[in-house]
Amino acid sequence: MSTKVRSHAKINLGLGIGAPRPDGFHALTTVYQTLELHDVVTVTAKPAAETVIRLTSNDERVPLDSRNTAWKMVELALKVLQRKTEVQIHIQKNLPIQGGLGAGSANAVAALVGLGEEIGIGTRTFFTQRLALATQVGSDVPLFLIGGTVLGVDRGQEVYPLPDIEAVWCVVAIPEVGVSTAQAFRDWDELCVREGLTAEASTAKLSELSRAYASAFSEGIPRGRRQGAGSSGVFSEGEDLAGPLESALVRTGISSWIQNDFERVVFPQHPSLAEIKRILAASGKPEAATYASLSGSGSALFGLYKSRGDAEAALKGLDKAGVRSQLTRTIPRSAYWGEMLL
Repeated sequence: MSTKVRSHAKINLGLGIGAPRPDGFHALTTVYQTLELHDVVTVTAKPAAETVIRLTSNDERVPLDSRNTAWKMVELALKVLQRKTEVQIHIQKNLPIQGGLGAGSANAVAALVGLGEEIGIGTRTFFTQRLALATQVGSDVPLFLIGGTVLGVDRGQEVYPLPDIEAVWCVVAIPEVGVSTAQAFRDWDELCVREGLTAEASTAKLSELSRAYASAFSEGIPRGRRQGAGSSGVFSEGEDLAGPLESALVRTGISSWIQNDFERVVFPQHPSLAEIKRILAASGKPEAATYASLSGSGSALFGLYKSRGDAEAALKGLDKAGVRSQLTRTIPRSAYWGEMLL
């Protein structure tokens, strides 16, 4: 038997970036939001004399060796478990590669979930260590162990569940142009030098932004539920920390002040992306987006809408401009976990 797992995309509801740190990383503050859009990861596993991992995909751009995040996650998990296992992973790619939607990171978590199902390891035993494993694989991997609306701090790997926003319609634009995350960070570093953004100023900026996000998403992070990347525990997948709320974006006016700092350096290098954001936003029109932004460092962009009709109007605008796009919705935490297994 095999286990099929939905591997959902994410967007960033705002992304604040700090100045470069001595360790080469950048501190950041963001709110991640998972989407219904997904890849499908199929895992087959059985005991073996030695661990063997095989990986296939319908997309030739997907690495099929230890460079792949799903491979890394499964390999790490088996080492921790001290289990020798033959594992077959197939990734059915529907999401863009390196588009700022966290597709590869989500694949890693989906592979971990599939492995657990295959070898009979439940969420309250081995999986209590999984956030620490996820952090070793990538900075935005841990968010997919929570799902829904998630506050990310430090490098993005320290994650806290926020009260979910209700499901809203979302249009994801997938441009042909590619964006190098490494180059975007280099351009950001140059901007920091020009504007005199110091490490101290970064800390203050990001701390204030974290508090603002927590407040805007109603009552902040519940006490006793704080689970960081180094934590020894994790809440159960089905647990909903707060009932579905009215969209925080609409209710609090949050969209009037959140922004993605990457837009400041990516848009000058890729003006076509700024134009796509303009189409998504549809400012001044009845179908205007509640919020439109670059996701991560791009190149994918998204718009959130009050109705399906408004979202479909954005799809038509993008189609006229020759930009590929997909219609989806945000997915709350309970649905994210409830619908993960196919």
